[in-house]
Amino acid sequence: MSNEQLAHPELAAVQIDEDSADLSRSDVLLKGALAVGAIYGTAMVGPYVRRALAASGGSDVDILNFALTLEYLEAKFYAEAKMRAKPSGELKALVDLIASDEQQHVEALAATIKKLGGKPVMEPKFDFPYNDTAGFLKLAQTFEDTGVSAYNGAGPMIKSKEVLAAAGGIVQVEARHAAAIRLQNKDEPAPVAFDPPLDEKQVLKAVEPFLA
Repeated sequence: MSNEQLAHPELAAVQIDEDSADLSRSDVLLKGALAVGAIYGTAMVGPYVRRALAASGGSDVDILNFALTLEYLEAKFYAEAKMRAKPSGELKALVDLIASDEQQHVEALAATIKKLGGKPVMEPKFDFPYNDTAGFLKLAQTFEDTGVSAYNGAGPMIKSKEVLAAAGGIVQVEARHAAAIRLQNKDEPAPVAFDPPLDEKQVLKAVEPFLA
């Protein structure tokens, strides 16, 4: 499938440096989630995440490490954007706010994983393909929409009510980020009332060529 056929072709160029750490389950899930977002749009991420976590046994620590990897990506993306995207005015204030939120999410998730007796995954190295403010906003919208869908997809697999409540607190903030970025792009902040489902076999067949 060519980049032109993807719902979000910019994701095809996102690079995750696998040499920075062993390829963990969360790394694979992240790449799969981004691939689904690229192919079908971010609304389709949830079914794939649920399927992948169910197949692997998906403990709460596994799920939190998956979320942590997504937060690593977003935290790095916005921290780098402070200079690289050259935001100004209202956008600069928004980037600063989101960067702070994402870093707090990283710290909270890592601390929770340790509290549960797990080991937080290492942060991969990322390479974000954009050259200007418009490119940054386009990629930001894709990341934010994908992140919300991924949290929603993983949520039903969480066993602990306390962990579920914490994840719910994060996904609400992520949804606000997504809406704010969409408004910056002059898009509808909430374009649909419900995310449409997609057959799991269709998702897995489409994602397989994109998995490392």
